[in-house]
Amino acid sequence: MIEYKEYELKDVCSRLSSGKGIPAAQVHDEGKFPVYGGNGLRGYTDHSNFVGSCAIIGRQGAFCGNVRFFSGEAYMTEHAVVVCANPEHNTHYLAYLLSMMNLGRLSGQSAQPGLSVKTLAKQRISLPSLEVQNKVVAILETLENKIALNNKINDNLEQQAKSFYIKWFADAQPFMTNRKLSDIAIITMGQSPNGKSYNEQGEGEVFYQGRAEFGARFPTRRLYTTEPKRMAEPGDVLLSVRAPVGDMNVAYEKCCVGRGLAAIHSKTGNGSFLLYTMFGLKTQLDVFNGEGTVFGSINREALAAMPVQIPSNEAMAQFEKMVRPMDDLIKTNYEENCRLEEFRNSLLPKLMSGKIDVEDT
Repeated sequence: MIEYKEYELKDVCSRLSSGKGIPAAQVHDEGKFPVYGGNGLRGYTDHSNFVGSCAIIGRQGAFCGNVRFFSGEAYMTEHAVVVCANPEHNTHYLAYLLSMMNLGRLSGQSAQPGLSVKTLAKQRISLPSLEVQNKVVAILETLENKIALNNKINDNLEQQAKSFYIKWFADAQPFMTNRKLSDIAIITMGQSPNGKSYNEQGEGEVFYQGRAEFGARFPTRRLYTTEPKRMAEPGDVLLSVRAPVGDMNVAYEKCCVGRGLAAIHSKTGNGSFLLYTMFGLKTQLDVFNGEGTVFGSINREALAAMPVQIPSNEAMAQFEKMVRPMDDLIKTNYEENCRLEEFRNSLLPKLMSGKIDVEDT
């Protein structure tokens, strides 16, 4: 039998504190060090305030209590609590354990949830020996590494496809025709269903209100609705039409879109061409962020009128023939990652509780 000892969280940490604020002007799309807040990666900056391995816990808002593991050098903001284990314990194991504890429940009942370092410090946890912790982490890291590899492959494939698009079309101005987005796409502006129809039990249609559920390419299911209004089809581009305008994902499945999103559907069946055309509109879409108002937004008329350059049907078909298999592979890798994550999540509580004996693993 694996033996566990009880501690308060502060007793097993070499660091348990929040990060520091950083001016928005110092956060960029590219930079030397990543900036992490409570909701994950916020951007990049040229200086850091953390080096090492830690569990990052979200302190406020919808991401309050969320836990992720990080290793490296970064800037941690005041919206994140940074937790590092002392030498007698494994920080990655601690991150896995904290992720199972529903820490969001500690935030109180205010309109803006908040999680204090003092409250976290008093949380009681049970830990096995460092040897057992290391074995559990080794098993789970095997799955994490495969997921990370698939993500790296997908990022490489997307960058290749973007390069092909630029080489074929952006650098071939004389062979392109000036058109409007509505000439090549059907635009469906989202509309939110009755709030009473929302649920997390899988009843009805998958529902995305805005960009909060966006992932690297595909959104993550969180809500469902039994009274869907506006729908997106698999493969449609999901575009954030409220601040920040211009963020994009791809609909993995048929889904309901709320007022924070628009669904962009190819009129010609060339979904890959449309996707990379939309990526190319990012700079134009950024203009709508905060223009004339505190919060940016874009309406259907402005979106439909956005200028795009269109090649011949033959060139479009050739691009689709080359890039569609790359997009299909991205989807296949994503599906494998979903299965790996499901397996990891089912394995995690059994490993952490000792139901699976790692001594002989």
